[in-house]
Amino acid sequence: MEPEKTAASYDQLAAHWAGADFNRANGIAQHVRAMRFARKDGGLAIDVGCGSSGRIIEFLIEHGFSVEGVDISTEMLALARERHPGVQFHQADVSVWEFPGKYDFISAWDSIWHVPLDRHEAVLEKLCAALTPGGVMIFTTGAVDAPDEVTNPCLGQPLYHAALGIPHI
Repeated sequence: MEPEKTAASYDQLAAHWAGADFNRANGIAQHVRAMRFARKDGGLAIDVGCGSSGRIIEFLIEHGFSVEGVDISTEMLALARERHPGVQFHQADVSVWEFPGKYDFISAWDSIWHVPLDRHEAVLEKLCAALTPGGVMIFTTGAVDAPDEVTNPCLGQPLYHAALGIPHI
């Protein structure tokens, strides 16, 4: 599924992810563990695939980071900007976007798996290259044994998921 179609699906889902029914605790425990390895004085962080809920951005701000967000969805970013007017947001497809700088903490929670499978390796390399020395990155990937991709419906919208597979990471 091309990134433009993923953006269109998330444009339709943006309000759900920002709503009261969304599980805002999703991924936070994992970020707490990752934070143990991060700079104690904050620094610069980016939430890749930040979406509209703001939960990761809020977590990073609470831990002293200056935060940026990037997402491909226009509607997700509109809601994110309402929630966090002081945060710099970028609208981009991370598979072709050039990071504007280096980051001390990168979160790519529930986002990379929407990148077309043939671009996964390059995106992971790009994320690693965007880290400062000693920087920390946390990301999710499908727990599959081999590269795979699938498109399934989510609240009436097609959502593409892909993963390199555990042995390839």
